[in-house]
Amino acid sequence: MLRAYRADLHIHSILSPCTEITEMSPRAIIERSVQIGLHMIAVCDHNSCENYPALQAASRTTDLAVLAGMEITSQEEIHILGLFDTQESAFAVQEVVYKNLPGENDEKTFGCQVVVNEHEEVISFNKKLLIGATTLPLEAVVELIHSRGGIAIASHIDREAYSIISQLGFVPPGLTLDALEASPSMGLDEARRRFPALASFPLITSSDAHSLDGIGKSSTAFLMAAANTREMKLALAGREGRKVLGVR
Repeated sequence: MLRAYRADLHIHSILSPCTEITEMSPRAIIERSVQIGLHMIAVCDHNSCENYPALQAASRTTDLAVLAGMEITSQEEIHILGLFDTQESAFAVQEVVYKNLPGENDEKTFGCQVVVNEHEEVISFNKKLLIGATTLPLEAVVELIHSRGGIAIASHIDREAYSIISQLGFVPPGLTLDALEASPSMGLDEARRRFPALASFPLITSSDAHSLDGIGKSSTAFLMAAANTREMKLALAGREGRKVLGVR
């Protein structure tokens, strides 16, 4: 049976140095997502998914579906969301990303990158420069995500930095993105008006939340049979009755 799933597919945890470190713990993210009525989320930290196991553990007693995700920065400084059904797939992609991620994090300049366990205990402070760009070209990032059965979405296409439009001015022909994401400041209707040349791509919107009150600020509803990437691929393609319902 098909039903509507309200999803926020772009949330950051305390692993991202740009978040509110006192707020964005895995448990707090899950509690807030349930409180505001989300059915599905993806926490997409910069170039890493190390907090996914804690998020998955925190969601066990809820009906909230949590996809494994990360926001990968390409060589061209373009942000691409990678969404996966399994921890194994996400960590396999992370391994490749880490091998292509130069630099070390300066906590005084950029902030801490905190990895926690399911009990909210600090395991480590990630020392990689997670907010930096990888040496992977855009096409290689998309191919890497797809190689593990993931969904590749171009982040916040309307922003003046770190978006495929700001960096390239267009979507390269033949690039097999599964969808484009509009930021909360624009929304889907305005994005369609502003970028008519991108009408052939499915369009979603997410919060890109860095604080608890940002979660669900912008979300997308999907008509699907279950909350997983297989169903979402069908919805983005408008196949077998699945579809994107719009902003919720």
